[in-house]
Amino acid sequence: MSASVTTFVDVAIVGAGPCGLAAAIAAIRGGLSVAVFDRGCIVHGIASYPTYMTFFSTAERIAIGGVPFLVATDKPTRRDALAYYRGVASMYDVPVRQYETVESMRPVRFDPPAGELAPARGAQWLLRSVKRSGEVMETAAHAVIIATGYFGRPNLLQVPGESLPHVRHGYVEGHSAWREPVVIVGGGNSAVDAALDMYRAGAHVTMVHVGATLDNGVKPWVRPEIEARIHEGSIQAHYESRVLAIEPDVVVIAGPEGEVRVPATQVYTMTGYLPETGLLEAVGVPIEPDSGIPQHNPLTMATPVTGVYLAGVIASGLSANRIFIENGRDHGDTIVRHILS
Repeated sequence: MSASVTTFVDVAIVGAGPCGLAAAIAAIRGGLSVAVFDRGCIVHGIASYPTYMTFFSTAERIAIGGVPFLVATDKPTRRDALAYYRGVASMYDVPVRQYETVESMRPVRFDPPAGELAPARGAQWLLRSVKRSGEVMETAAHAVIIATGYFGRPNLLQVPGESLPHVRHGYVEGHSAWREPVVIVGGGNSAVDAALDMYRAGAHVTMVHVGATLDNGVKPWVRPEIEARIHEGSIQAHYESRVLAIEPDVVVIAGPEGEVRVPATQVYTMTGYLPETGLLEAVGVPIEPDSGIPQHNPLTMATPVTGVYLAGVIASGLSANRIFIENGRDHGDTIVRHILS
């Protein structure tokens, strides 16, 4: 399928999460033209969080663009964050191309046709993207910032039945699980939040976790409640256990008690995500095999491939908790300084 007319920008940003938006704002402040792409909606990752989630960070630590993030409580909720980031993007008129997936990028060196509005710097990359309508677009950019965030590819269990319709990787809210037997796989914050929310909604919850206890990083204000519910038996927990198979109404697990068949009409595999590095690999950015970290200079966020940068959690590889909004929101300023220099 042929592409539509090529547009030209100084900076193309792949990912419209908080760090991608912060990078776009930094570029706009620096006098650079910008296009921001996202395969979903603006801050799609946060929109995918549980409905009633509260952030670990305080509001001022996840603010971007110099715009105060004011909330009435100690920590912002998902709803607070969605409204805030929409507001900041509107304030700076960030050109976000929602539901438009960047499928490939390749090096180019050309100038726009005579009379066409051109960026201040010559194009080095040509991005090919697809709208949800199927229309193919091309965008030429001097620099590309990959800010694809945490929700790249689900870290699958690789067991039979994982693709059944009642199995979900991710969790939004528990109303639909009222009086239903539910299995939650995992022992981190996402799994704990889902377990408690479903328990409050009236579900019969069982947690399955490979560790001997819940993860050490479980939020300290949440841990006492989940441990109390497990201790009293309101929420069942199988530790040191792994899933062998998922059936239409049963999850088969193996643990200290041997093989156990746990009833489940809904299954949530809260086992994290793998970074989406396909674009980086395609253009030759080396990926460290053990850590999953794309090679880059942390002082400039530049990769070894000219004109390609990283922003946000994608720079942390498999250790997603090493970089998050708090310490990834400034990557854009670092990148723009390097571009302008």
